[in-house]
Amino acid sequence: MTRIAVFADVQNIYYTARQSFGRQFNYRALWQQLQARGEIVHAFAYATYRGDDGQTKFQDALKHIGFTVKLKPFIQRSDGSAKGDWDVGIAVDVMTLAPEVDTVVLLSGDGDFDVLLQAVNERFAVRTEVYGVASLTAKSLVESASIFHVIDNDLLL
Repeated sequence: MTRIAVFADVQNIYYTARQSFGRQFNYRALWQQLQARGEIVHAFAYATYRGDDGQTKFQDALKHIGFTVKLKPFIQRSDGSAKGDWDVGIAVDVMTLAPEVDTVVLLSGDGDFDVLLQAVNERFAVRTEVYGVASLTAKSLVESASIFHVIDNDLLL
C-alpha cells in the first residue's frame, strides 16, 4: 500500500481559496481522496495561533480528520505587517519524513517550496504532489512537482 505524507500550508490554502472562489478548502474531501489511494502515515497542518474561537474550532476539526496541527503565534508588527510563516518548519518536516513514505503531498501555492520539491525529487525515490489554486500557484512549484492537482469545486466547501 502506498504510504502518504501530507503537509498543509493552512494560511496559503485559506487565502488562495477565499480569493479565487470565496469559499473554504474541504480538508475532509482531500483526506478521503488520499485515503482511497493509500495509507496516510503522516499529516500535518501548519497554522498560526490567534486565540480566536473560530480558528480553534477549525483546528479541532483538522485534528478530528486526522491532522496533527502545528501552531505558531500570529505576530502583528507595528508597521501593520504580520508574521506567522511556516516555510522552514514545513521544509524540515518534509525532508525528515520523505524517506519514510512513497508520496509527499504539499498543499500550497508558494513558489518558495519549489526548491524543497526539487531536493526531495533528487534525494528520495518519492512522488511529490502539490494541491493549489491554479491561478495563484507559482509556476515553478507546479513544474517541481511530480503531479499538480488543481483545487476546484470537488475540494471546496
